[in-house]
Amino acid sequence: MTGSDAAPLAVDTSRPHPARVYDWWLGGKDNYPVDEELARRILAVDETAVRGARANRRFMHRAVRTVAEAGVRQFLDIGTGIPTEPNLHQVAQRIAPEARVVYADNDPIVLRHAEALLRGTPEGATDYVHADVRDPDAVLRSAAEVLDLGRPVALSLVALTHYLGDAADGDDVHGLLKRYVDALAPGSHLILSQVTADLNPEAVGKAAGLFARSGTPFFPRTLAEFSRFFDGLELLGPGVIPVTGWRPDPEDVAVQAEGIVPVYAGVARKP
Repeated sequence: MTGSDAAPLAVDTSRPHPARVYDWWLGGKDNYPVDEELARRILAVDETAVRGARANRRFMHRAVRTVAEAGVRQFLDIGTGIPTEPNLHQVAQRIAPEARVVYADNDPIVLRHAEALLRGTPEGATDYVHADVRDPDAVLRSAAEVLDLGRPVALSLVALTHYLGDAADGDDVHGLLKRYVDALAPGSHLILSQVTADLNPEAVGKAAGLFARSGTPFFPRTLAEFSRFFDGLELLGPGVIPVTGWRPDPEDVAVQAEGIVPVYAGVARKP
């Protein structure tokens, strides 16, 4: 496990962390009062937050299942977050026990849970990389210790890109994603979801403001801006769509009846 032999990293509990806020929305216990406070404040202005977090999670399950059934046997999940079962490797290895999975995140809390992330099948492999999405060279170099990057990989960044900016002298999120995709073999897949203000502009705007004032920049994106992430790739049906509508299971159809979820999702294949 990359990073497991390093000295324990200090957890900053003075500021909320997106992964821990997300954990609170999912009903998890691995968060701090500062995370819960922000999670509750956002929920007060955007009542879709909990519904969206759970819908996002189910989208990940459906997307991973889809690409595994299509024959992909390697997965790189960036922005892993705090483990919530079933996690990505469990979904993939139920379909293909030999699947190989690498998780990457830069939150010390996730590092503490890396052992849970690594409980995969004997036939497959799982690993955890403590690294930042903004450093693709480091992420890919470490991932290559477990994954064969000369063969197809499913790259997932679920509910992550809205924490990355567009500025060329900053995160350059579209350029960053292109660097990852360019490093992958033909037949690889890209799995993405992203908050949008298109479907609920007032509430999402307020939530973005709360995130920003807490020290976490937040960038909701339009349909056109999100769709750009898939330039040059072959979108799987039904294309880019609100997250609950992407190949929904019955539970997702029921959630659609509860109201909107302002999150876009898509899966695409590298030709």
